[in-house]
Amino acid sequence: MAEASDGIVYIVDDDEPVRDSMKALLEACAFEVRDYESCQSFIDHFDGKPEGCLVLDLHLPVMSGLEFIERFGQRLRGMPVIMVSGRGDPATFARAREAGVTAFLEKPFEEDQLLDAVQKLLPSHA
Repeated sequence: MAEASDGIVYIVDDDEPVRDSMKALLEACAFEVRDYESCQSFIDHFDGKPEGCLVLDLHLPVMSGLEFIERFGQRLRGMPVIMVSGRGDPATFARAREAGVTAFLEKPFEEDQLLDAVQKLLPSHA
């Protein structure tokens, strides 16, 4: 399936079963994964090294994924961001792309869609 990759996949999603499912899938494919229930929790633990990618839910309580990218995106130092959403609209996606979001996945998405997106953004070991 997937080869082990350099970098960490960070997941920020408030839906624990969804977060756990994504984490289990990615770990089964040899990715190192760290998951968080909120943008604030991610900010509190992120070391500032842009080695990896961020899978970020659009709709989060307190601070949405879009608000996070607009306010704190510079802290990611170019780390690619995959935004996931079950209910997005073209204007929101355009705003997110302007703020630096690299890719989008519409919930519910297939496992292969997530794996493909992550593999495109993380370098694989030779």
